[in-house]
Amino acid sequence: MATECNPELFEFAPVEGRIVVAGFDGGAITSDAGAVLLGATDRAIRLVDRFAECFIDRRDPRYIEHRVATLVGQRVYGIALGYEDLNDHDDLRHDPIMAVLAGKLTASREACAPVAGKSTLNRLELSREEATRYHRIAHDPAAIEGLLVRLFLEAHEAPPKEIILDLDATDDPLHGHQEGRFFHGYYNCYCYLPLYVFCGRHLLAAKLRPADIDGAAGAIEEIARIVQPIRAAWPHVRIVLRADSGFAREALMAWCEAEGVDFIFGLAKNARLNRAIGAELMAAREESQATGRPARRFKDLIWSTRKSWSRRRRVIGKAEWTQDKSNPRFIVTSLTAEDGDGRKLYEQVYCARGEMENRIKECQLDLFADRTSTATMTANQLRLWFASMAYVLVDSLRRRALATTDLADATCGTIRRKLFKIGGLVTISVRRIKLAMASGSPYKAVFATAHWALSTAADTS
Repeated sequence: MATECNPELFEFAPVEGRIVVAGFDGGAITSDAGAVLLGATDRAIRLVDRFAECFIDRRDPRYIEHRVATLVGQRVYGIALGYEDLNDHDDLRHDPIMAVLAGKLTASREACAPVAGKSTLNRLELSREEATRYHRIAHDPAAIEGLLVRLFLEAHEAPPKEIILDLDATDDPLHGHQEGRFFHGYYNCYCYLPLYVFCGRHLLAAKLRPADIDGAAGAIEEIARIVQPIRAAWPHVRIVLRADSGFAREALMAWCEAEGVDFIFGLAKNARLNRAIGAELMAAREESQATGRPARRFKDLIWSTRKSWSRRRRVIGKAEWTQDKSNPRFIVTSLTAEDGDGRKLYEQVYCARGEMENRIKECQLDLFADRTSTATMTANQLRLWFASMAYVLVDSLRRRALATTDLADATCGTIRRKLFKIGGLVTISVRRIKLAMASGSPYKAVFATAHWALSTAADTS
C-alpha cells in the first residue's frame, strides 16, 4: 500500500519489509557532540577569553546581545569543527552544542539565538585596528601576536634546554582582487605569501604578507619579537633557527650571530659549491654504481660568497648520487663540530624541518587558514589569526588529552572527524545538560581517555 506523501520525510529503499524514512525532525540533536572536549581544553588554557581581550568593544552595552568573547569563541570553535564559512552560522546559532560551548543557553531577546549569526560575525571579522563609527569592534594585532607566544611558553612545565624555531613561507592562492594581491612566479598564481613560525607542533606566528616580496622579508622582525619574551621567560634556553635556502640571507644570519641565536639554513647550490665537493661526488658515484643503491658523502667547508656575506661560515655539502645522477645539497649553519658532524646536522637536524610542512597543511587544509577572501589585508590577517587560534586549541587537546591514544599523532582533520563529529541528543533540564552520544561511536574509548586527562588537569590546576 502506498504511503501518504509527506514533504518533510524522505523515503528510501525498504529493509526487511520495513519502509525507511528520514526527516529533520529529531529536535535538539547535534552532529558535533564531541566538541565538549574543545570546551574543556579551552577552560584549561583560557584561549578564548584571552583572545577576546585582544579586541576593543565600542558598542553601546544597552544593545549588545552577544559579547565579544561569545563571538570570538563561536568563530574559533566553528573553524575547529570544520565550518569555514560565516554563512554556516545562520544555522549553527541554533545548534545546542554551540550554546553549550558559549555558556549561554538562551538569548535575552526573544528574536535572537544564544549565539550570533553570519552578519554579526562578519562585523567582527571586518574589525579594524581602531574603532570607527561603522566598525565598533577593533582588535590589537600586537596583543594577538603576543598571545600566541604566551600560549607556547605556558605549554611547558619547565624551561627546555634548547628549542628549534622553524620558519617557512607558503602560498595562499587568491581568486579575487584582494588588497595585496600579486602574481608569484614560483607558485604560478595570484596569492599571498604568509610567514609561519613553529616550534615542533607549537604555532608561534602566522604573518600574512603580499607575494611581491622576498620569502625572508620581515623574518628578522618576527623572530626578534618572538625571541624577546622567550628569553625573558627562559634566560638560559638555546635558540636555533631552521629554514630552507629562501632564508639564507646575510641580514638574517648576521642578526642571529649578533643576538646569540644559532641557525641552520638550506643554501642554494651553485657552480663554486658543486666544484668544492667534486671529489666526494665522484666517490659517491662509484659506490652507487658498485652497489646499485644511492650513495652520499658529506664535506665540511669554511665558506664565504664573493660579495654578499660579511664573514666566512660553516657550510656542509651533501654529495649524493642517486638514480644515476648527482644530487648535491648544501646547508649553512652556526652550529659547531660539538653539535655534530655534517651527516648528523644534515640528516637529523636540518631534514627534520620537513615536519613543519605538515603543520602548515593542517592550518591551511584542515583549519582553513587560506580562507582569505575578504577585500582587505587587515581582515584577511584577522581570519588567519582565527584559524591559528583554532589550530592552537586543537593542538592543545592533542597534546594534553590524546598523548596516550591512537590519535596522539593524528592531524587536526582526523581528530575532528573521529572525535568531534559524534551525533548526540541534547537534553536540557533544570539541573543538567546531557549529551546522549551515539552508542556505536568507534572512538568512545578515546573520548573517555581524553575526558579523564582534561578533568585531571582541571583538578590539579
